Amino acid sequence: MNANVPTLTTFLVYLLMMIAIGVWVYRRTHNLGDYVLGGRSLRPSVAAMSAGASDMSGYLFLGVPGAVYAQGVGATWIAIGLILGTYFNWLFIAERLRTYTERAKNSLSLSSYFENRFEDRTQLLRIISALVIVVFFTVYVSSGLVASAQLFHSVFGISLVTAATIGFIVVAVYTSIGGFLADSFTDFIQGTMMFLALLVLPMIGLWAIGGFAEVGSAVSEKSPDLWNMGDVVAYENGAWGAGDALGFVAIVSGLSWGLGYFGMPHILARFMGIRSAKDVPVARRIGTGWVILSLAGACAVGLLGIGLIDKPLDNPEDVFFALANQLTNPWIAGLLQAALLAAVMSTVDSQLIIVSTALTEDFYRKVNKRASDKQLLWVGRGGVVLVGIVAFVLALIALGSKNPADSSILLIVAHAWAGFGAAFGPVILLSLFWPRMTWVGALAGMVVGAVVALSWPTLDEKFFGTGLYELVPGFALALLAAWGFGHLGRRPEREWKGKYEDYLPDEPEAAKP
Repeated sequence: MNANVPTLTTFLVYLLMMIAIGVWVYRRTHNLGDYVLGGRSLRPSVAAMSAGASDMSGYLFLGVPGAVYAQGVGATWIAIGLILGTYFNWLFIAERLRTYTERAKNSLSLSSYFENRFEDRTQLLRIISALVIVVFFTVYVSSGLVASAQLFHSVFGISLVTAATIGFIVVAVYTSIGGFLADSFTDFIQGTMMFLALLVLPMIGLWAIGGFAEVGSAVSEKSPDLWNMGDVVAYENGAWGAGDALGFVAIVSGLSWGLGYFGMPHILARFMGIRSAKDVPVARRIGTGWVILSLAGACAVGLLGIGLIDKPLDNPEDVFFALANQLTNPWIAGLLQAALLAAVMSTVDSQLIIVSTALTEDFYRKVNKRASDKQLLWVGRGGVVLVGIVAFVLALIALGSKNPADSSILLIVAHAWAGFGAAFGPVILLSLFWPRMTWVGALAGMVVGAVVALSWPTLDEKFFGTGLYELVPGFALALLAAWGFGHLGRRPEREWKGKYEDYLPDEPEAAKP
């Protein structure tokens, strides 16, 4: 093993702290509502940081810096799309979703919200949406375990299988014990670590290289096209070639990542769990600021890696590791790498809770309607472990593949992101802004979005050859299907419109002035 004492110590302290939080929160978890939404008690700062940390997984430290390192600033269109998506998600979705999920029979999951919001008596909405969550999130969790395996392997020199096993055990333990609150509190700490790491390392890098002008010169020396937003540079065998024009489709594909936010269950759960809809504006400012600065830092790491790392990297996604080890002492490097582990775990734990909620609330509770709160709580904990095991197996398959694309963090995340964004995004938007939408439209949008997201890469490769990111056609066709079929079927008996204040209970007569 090539691990040194400072790095090992830092990692152990971090992992023990996460488990300790899970044990502490265990005592505050009494029923399924506490376990899956924390009793809707999140303060705006915790909700904002938790949403950001659960969103920005290993791709913030591996995928984004790696893409910028290999392709230049032309790879930052994804970051721009994510920033816009974060802001508009908080602006248009957060307040209404917090209000409507509580109004819809205090729905604890997106699946139950869909059923209650559209007054679906067939239960198809709940079943189909829960299946989408289980399938896509299991893949998403596997990407997090792949990232944690790469981290432990790079830092400690242990095998990828052993590394993936360690990551799985730790996150499964504290998530299954503490549930949503443990997830949110640990996300707050993890989000702070991620934020500081992506500020500190670029600042150290700027000081080491001599300033912004020197960064420009060093990057241009490798390839002037690395600075062109309209070009993507080819990186092969440790060398940067001439840039190729991105084109309209590639730019739209990058920006379209922002559409995915409208359908991300682990982010929407933070909106549902925030203390009050009136806390949303404060949370929006905190959350958007966090995302802007964190993504800017991640892009800066990629550019600084081009200029500072002497030996070109075989795997561009190792740029954060390489820069941290080259520029800092072992203790600082250990803290920075622990932030990467925090990024991975903050997303994996959130996703495990959402899948566990789907299995417990949307499947088990429907089968066993007499289940007690205690029984549901333990089924939820068991669901975390079960899904974690399946994702762990998928991660091992990806790590053992001879095709590097199979274990690419950004590619795995891209597929799951598109699936959720296309299946749920249009339905969420219309459910909050179209009062008379029917369950038929919701079901059509959900099915069309999921099917197109899954099939588009193959169809595009065989018939169209556009290279368009599957989220774009998936979202567009799902929106069209939801709107078209949304006029069919039985309309909800209650009008779902208005602002938060419209749904506050009336004050007692004696309390009125």
